[in-house]
Amino acid sequence: MPVRKIIAILVALFIALPARAMSLINDTETEKLLIELITPLANAADIPDGRLRVHIVNDDDFNAFVMGGEDVYLYTGLLKQIKSPVALQAVVAHELGHTLGGHMAQMSARMAAEMKRALMIQALGVGLMVAGGNPSLGAGVLAGAGGVAQQSMLAFSRDEERIADDMGVDIMAAAGLDPNAFIDVFEQMREMSDAFESRVNPNRINHPLTAERLKNVREKITKTKIEKQDKKTIARQSADYELVRAKLIGYLDTSARVLTQYPYSDKGDGAIYARAIANMRGGNLDAARTGTRTLISHKPTNPYFYELLGDIEFQFGHYDDSVIAYEKSLELLPDAPQIQTALALVLNERNKPGDKARAAELTRTAILTEPSPLTYWVLAQTFDDGDGRADWAMAEYYSMNNDEKNAKSYAKRARKKLKSGTPEYIKSGDILNKKWK
Repeated sequence: MPVRKIIAILVALFIALPARAMSLINDTETEKLLIELITPLANAADIPDGRLRVHIVNDDDFNAFVMGGEDVYLYTGLLKQIKSPVALQAVVAHELGHTLGGHMAQMSARMAAEMKRALMIQALGVGLMVAGGNPSLGAGVLAGAGGVAQQSMLAFSRDEERIADDMGVDIMAAAGLDPNAFIDVFEQMREMSDAFESRVNPNRINHPLTAERLKNVREKITKTKIEKQDKKTIARQSADYELVRAKLIGYLDTSARVLTQYPYSDKGDGAIYARAIANMRGGNLDAARTGTRTLISHKPTNPYFYELLGDIEFQFGHYDDSVIAYEKSLELLPDAPQIQTALALVLNERNKPGDKARAAELTRTAILTEPSPLTYWVLAQTFDDGDGRADWAMAEYYSMNNDEKNAKSYAKRARKKLKSGTPEYIKSGDILNKKWK
């Protein structure tokens, strides 16, 4: 397999295909830690177990938002820049504060009211022009109508941000977490935005100035009861979070930026991790493998280090070594659909006796837990050419990518080859009858 194709497949295991306007990242290590960090906040916000979903947006903005009360979107720019897990929890608590405050629904209602108000002012402007015979009499009212609505909306938004900060502090405290993390976040934000905010009119932005938010949360925290923190848990989560940050930086930033943040003088596991990933991406496989083996010697029970070693050995073309590394990763972390898919991909490429059957087993298990386009693509490779099951799997692949034309084409081919009533035959029919957006 050409090196370019290998790299493309490995990146696909880490970065998902674009979903509408956003490119979402899928990574087992990152997602598991984020779910662990956010679950106490969800419980404190009375969100039922298992209902809160975490999505990682591949975007360098320092941003996060909650949609529908149960979907948390965290930007990679935020994850790379926030230095501690508890600070990240504070950001999510703030976003949940918006949800609990019903601010999205209130914002929609407020927008409708302000739009009506603006239209009434514009109608008044038109009336002045007609009645007075002088276009300039109404023109000023027309020009100001949108501004009045905008100023009202900005003031509303600033108020909601203050309320969300207060509610976020309450959520952190209810979750048994230290709300002082809000101070860390706002101090970091102030460093990033001080130059800009010193020149801006505070009435022309939709957030209160950072200095004001910092003052408000300090006052709120002094009135909040803070539980004693579990230092061991905090230390473990901090170490795990540093590895996740390093992984994101290693995969998403240029090699030069990786080395700026993690120079060779830095011997920490996070630095070694980021450099190993950057070296793999840059084709320096020997250095990548050496770094990864160093990490394994430090933490031999970390499944994600073996996953990375499997990636590297695959790029070398050392399929046997890659399979051994991935199998070790799954031994340590059995329920990992993305790693199962990666191992299945290597087994398909190696193609020793029994490999295709094992790959099919792995992909089917992964699909039951977490279906993805790539997993269906790998499953299709486990079948012989001309097998209707391969056509069905490719139909599922295109369906998940919202490619109606190819999905229907493969589904029709599958139905011609498959025996009526088989699961793949029925699922192919479901794709043909699917209502496409």
